[in-house]
Amino acid sequence: MRKWLAESSLMMIVLLCLTLGLTPFAPPHVWAKLNMLFRGELIRPIDWADLFFHGAPWVLLLLKLTLGRQRPE
Repeated sequence: MRKWLAESSLMMIVLLCLTLGLTPFAPPHVWAKLNMLFRGELIRPIDWADLFFHGAPWVLLLLKLTLGRQRPE
């Protein structure tokens, strides 16, 4: 996973965040799913799948930025 993240383009991951991570844009779908999660309303499997698919680009971005700051072994 580290090798894949190191080789992947930061701009491509940012583009994924801006498209898949935010659509639909008003309000951002991932924001609505996170609110459901914090309120305890994320019950249906489709809601969990939505959270995963719309949240995955943001997780990749965090990993890319975090692992990019560490020294290579």
